[in-house]
Parts: sequence; structure tokens; C-alpha cells
Amino acid sequence: MAITVHQSFSFSKRTTLRMGGNALAEVVLTHADDFEQLPEILQSLGGEPLVIGRGSNLLAKDGDLPVVIVNPAITSEPACIEDLGESVLVSVGAGYRLPRFLHWCAANGYAGLEGLAGVPGTVGGAVAMNAGSYGCEVADCLVSVEVFTKKTGNAVFKKTDVVLQYRHFSIPAVNDQPVILNSTFKLRKSDPQKIKNVIDDNLKKKKATQPVSAHSAGCVFKNPEQGVSAGRLLDAAGFKGKIFGGVAFSPMHANFLININNGTSEQAFELLHTAQQTVLNQFGYSLQLEVKVIG
Repeated sequence: MAITVHQSFSFSKRTTLRMGGNALAEVVLTHADDFEQLPEILQSLGGEPLVIGRGSNLLAKDGDLPVVIVNPAITSEPACIEDLGESVLVSVGAGYRLPRFLHWCAANGYAGLEGLAGVPGTVGGAVAMNAGSYGCEVADCLVSVEVFTKKTGNAVFKKTDVVLQYRHFSIPAVNDQPVILNSTFKLRKSDPQKIKNVIDDNLKKKKATQPVSAHSAGCVFKNPEQGVSAGRLLDAAGFKGKIFGGVAFSPMHANFLININNGTSEQAFELLHTAQQTVLNQFGYSLQLEVKVIG
């Protein structure tokens, strides 16, 4: 059992955008069994619980925020739990880094998730967002998830019990926010070098077209409909590279909001609102945020 509580924890240290105010606290839990104590800890701290992994898809408001960060730092190593002949079932902890997991899959000759190359964060975060890229998304390979909720405690749900949509994960049977602890994927057996080559190619494409090394939360707006790119709309509306205060839309990809010089959330929201209004006025599309707003 290992539970750590950090009081008054800054979102600027806890998100890839490096901005935002202070949470009441962060609770770090490193084992699935720790979560039975979570309701009591949250009650003592007050505030709304907010589950985050590496904070790569979050935009937190400035100031003091009445939330408690729940960090499921379960970094149990990936393991093949069943051999199905041409495929395998692989289990991995929610706090395990996604890039590291893809590297492990390639080394062991397990294919299916290569499209997620270059997506930051943890495996649990990728599942919680149904992360996707290059025609691949988590839903394609997910078999089951172990989650913690107040209602169920630690429980395993099959993919058929879960709603997985565009950047969305939920479990209809439980009302409160589930904390993902472990995930199981069905992956195809393939040649390790072929898998590595696909991952490397995807990473090269990402680095050539996206600001992967910038302080960014990834794509900030959802694509408004199938075949319509939010990035292209923003580019056509003149927002590629547009700066406001310490924040900007990336000059590499217009749908990436980046923190260029100690930007504030207030500046970020102002720039995002201006972009939404301009795209609506010029093209008739209402852009919805893909990043999760905290506060």
C-alpha cells in the first residue's frame, strides 16, 4: 500500500500545457488495493475528485480550484496473460507510459496500437479519452478494463459494458467517474521489426507536422464532423501561428494550442473563444473543445 497526498498542487506542474491554478491536493495511489481508502481520503480533503494521468489533455482555469487530483499511478508492467494463437491478450497498469507500452508491444511482436505512436500520457489516460491517431483508436483493441468506483469498488468491465466513442469513455452501469486501474488489449502477433517501422514512420510524420516538443495539450478542438478537420478550418480562418499574450496556435498545426511564454488560462480561453467565433462566422461550424476544462 502506498498513498501520497500533496497539498495545494499546481496544475502548471501537472499538465502538459504548463498552466492553471491550484488544486486542493493531489492523491497518488500506486496499487489497485489502495483505492478502497480513496472515498475516505476524498471526504477529508473536500472538493471534487478529478482523475488524471500525465495531464496531457487538460486546460485548467487560473486561481484556486475546488478539485482534488486523483493520480492512479499503477505502473504494473505489461504482461501477456493469454495466447490465442494468432493473437494475444495483454494486460497493463493505467499509470504505465503509453510510448513505453508501444515500445514493449513492438519488441514482443504484438501489433494493433502502432497508430498511437507520438500520443503522450499514460495507458489509462489513452483509454479514458479513447485516444486515436492514423486510423487507429484504443477501442479497436480494448477487451476489458479494471476500474474503481464508489458504487462497485474494484471491478472489471468488458468492452461490451463500456461506451467508447470519439474521444469518449464511459460506463453506463455506474454514475460516478470511474478510475481506470488496468486495461487488457487483444493484439495481433506480427514481426517486431515491421511493427517498429510503422511506429517510427508515424513518429516521423508527427514530428514533421505537429509541435510534439512544445508545451501543448494536443489537439484543442474536436473535428466538427467526419471528413472536416478543425485544424484546416482554423488555418483557413488565419489562426495558424496566431499569438495572444503567452499562448498561441502552433505555426506547425493550427489545432494545437501551445504555451510559448508563461501563458495564462485566461489568455488561452480568450484566444480559443475568438477562434470559435471566427470559424462559426466564416464557415458555419461550431468548434467544440477536445481538451477537458477544469474549474
